[in-house]
Amino acid sequence: MSQVPAARRALAVLRLLAAAPGPLPASAIARSLGLPRSSTYHLLAAMAEDGFVTAIPEERRWGLGVAAFEIGSAYLRHEPLERLARPLLRRLVDRVGEIVQLGVLHGAETLYLLKEQPPGHATLLTDVGVRMPAHLTASGRSMLAHLPAAQVRALFPGRFVDRTGLGPASLRELRRVLAEDARRGWAVEDGHITEGFASIAACAFDHTAHPTAAITVTFRREAHPPGTWPALAGPVRDTATALTTRLTGRAPG
Repeated sequence: MSQVPAARRALAVLRLLAAAPGPLPASAIARSLGLPRSSTYHLLAAMAEDGFVTAIPEERRWGLGVAAFEIGSAYLRHEPLERLARPLLRRLVDRVGEIVQLGVLHGAETLYLLKEQPPGHATLLTDVGVRMPAHLTASGRSMLAHLPAAQVRALFPGRFVDRTGLGPASLRELRRVLAEDARRGWAVEDGHITEGFASIAACAFDHTAHPTAAITVTFRREAHPPGTWPALAGPVRDTATALTTRLTGRAPG
């Protein structure tokens, strides 16, 4: 049991470095974690021996090591996001009776990782592995709404594409839409991807309150008129919250 506090301090160092924009001085690590400076140096030296952190002598800073990268790569190989989300998506399909998808941001696009649908539903264009412009999809906008303004600006430096003639056509318009999505707690697109279809999405977050993935329900507009959308958004938000919990994440604020 005596090793537990040391293990927790090591994990805290890894999380701090992972969330930082670059390597940090040992003094900053000690201050952020409330550790004695001498203990911090001993901890960093031990972690460096196993490759979890690396020292940058010229800058007197510490960054993540190769071992941390290897663990991150192994995490991706295990497909944990998909495994954690799949049973939640299946339960959401049972609740709403519509097609449900899991998407992540891939640059300025939404990449769809999972899809669950009731029997008899036709396959949508947005199938697993398909990418769509993030500013046109409800899933993309639900995640963009929680990114810093500078990051959104960097993702959309030029002309805005459209598929059906609908959707944000400028950075200013996109910002207005994202502000409304963030205030409401869910995003909606109405015919921006496929005419006659609409989607509602809510975002799940990681332990740093960063948007990690989005849960989306897609449906024929005639089956769910706009007045019913807030009620449909409730189960979507519940599912996104459940995924955040499974990811040991937290919502902003």
